[in-house]
Amino acid sequence: MAKSFSAPSGDQRTVSRSLAALVFGLLIASWLANLPAAAQSGPEGSKANPLNAVVGVRATVPASARSAETLGQEREGGGVVIRPDGLVLTIGYLIMEAVETEIVEQNGRVVPADVVAYDYDTGFGLLRPLGRLGATAIELGDSGDLPERTRVLVAGPDGPSPALVVSRREFAGYWEYLLPDAIFTAPPYRSFGGAALIGADGRLLGIGSLIVADAATPGEQLPGNMFVPISALQPIMDDLLRDGRSAKAARPWLGLYTQEVRGHIFVSRVAPDGPAAKAGVAANVIVTAVGDKAVSDLSEFYRAVWDLGEAGVEVPLTLLDNVRGLREVVVTSGNRYDYLQLNPTY
Repeated sequence: MAKSFSAPSGDQRTVSRSLAALVFGLLIASWLANLPAAAQSGPEGSKANPLNAVVGVRATVPASARSAETLGQEREGGGVVIRPDGLVLTIGYLIMEAVETEIVEQNGRVVPADVVAYDYDTGFGLLRPLGRLGATAIELGDSGDLPERTRVLVAGPDGPSPALVVSRREFAGYWEYLLPDAIFTAPPYRSFGGAALIGADGRLLGIGSLIVADAATPGEQLPGNMFVPISALQPIMDDLLRDGRSAKAARPWLGLYTQEVRGHIFVSRVAPDGPAAKAGVAANVIVTAVGDKAVSDLSEFYRAVWDLGEAGVEVPLTLLDNVRGLREVVVTSGNRYDYLQLNPTY
């Protein structure tokens, strides 16, 4: 006989939630108890919980900003204190083009902040508080030594949540963004932007960037999050603190928002007044080649463009659309930093 199931009653749901909260509390307590002594000892020997480094981030962006339409004018997310002076690491799109930024401590106290840096290639952003923070700094870990199936903790504005690393792989974003060794975790964490990815030793392993539908394997449904690995920060840290951006030569930027559609590069949107728009490229076309290189996925497309040289180089594109058929267009690439309305203190 088939077993029948009925919806749980209100009392049953309350009990389930209580049990879930208890199990979660035990998981967090166990995680903290197993931290090495080095991760638990503060500067004066007091116990320093790595979760104390987690803060909130708020930013206000003017209506005239290039990213206002797509990312909004009021942005909120998370961040993590990474130095004793209160320097906060977050995801850059939260503070990109911001005219006002704030750090929100866990007790609700709000501290104004200045934007220190925004790095387009990695996606990292840095904030400096204009007052003393009560939060303690977290130690940076080694994300290069983070295999799949590792248990981790995600912490942000919604509190801490256990997770599992389900894949390490390349990530190509539609906004001309390529991360060679992204960290993907599951289950998904709702307030992912700027959330901290913390290892079992209490050290920071990554910063939250996105929620994705295929965290484990491209094309297969498993909701989760994508994190920028912390190992990408150290090589550019001095540049960010000194200049507000990496000292590497700027890659050529086209101002195209693209998607992979059945082995084709489909242009879904073109940045207004961007290099591609100025060359006459419009939405709803397919990019079939960059110069003499055929392209069928975003990674191929971006690398073919970047291999041509630095920002300012001419980029020959072969386009296909229903009206004109195949045609060639040469785009004089630009520097995305010049296009954005970034803080003049950069």
